[in-house]
Amino acid sequence: MKPKEEDIIDDARESELVSACRTAIGDQLRSITYFTRDRYEQIYLRSDLESDADLAGFVDYESWGFDAHTAYSGSELGNYRFTIRVFDNGFLVRVTTRTEGVFLTTDGVTLHDFKEVSTAVGELLSD
Repeated sequence: MKPKEEDIIDDARESELVSACRTAIGDQLRSITYFTRDRYEQIYLRSDLESDADLAGFVDYESWGFDAHTAYSGSELGNYRFTIRVFDNGFLVRVTTRTEGVFLTTDGVTLHDFKEVSTAVGELLSD
């Protein structure tokens, strides 16, 4: 997985994603990373955080989400929508289409917040 060499997402779309996530999550939003199957770009990092996370490792793992749409196809649970990962100090939410995805990290938020942000990001990725 290669980090950004040049922008992989245009400024307008990046701004829409950041705005949608900030609206849904507010000040609890920690970071947003946009990724495709072979590249990624961190598009938001809260000002009180260090930019020392191993994004390549996160993206390698979260890119498995591209296959979730077909892996769960036909299940009685319905269509795959998003993934929430719970950590000691926060949460990670992943939303993907078949070709692109976003994962964001947060401090404590509610299930309603997760649903709201996943819906907003999903709509923007589908555009």
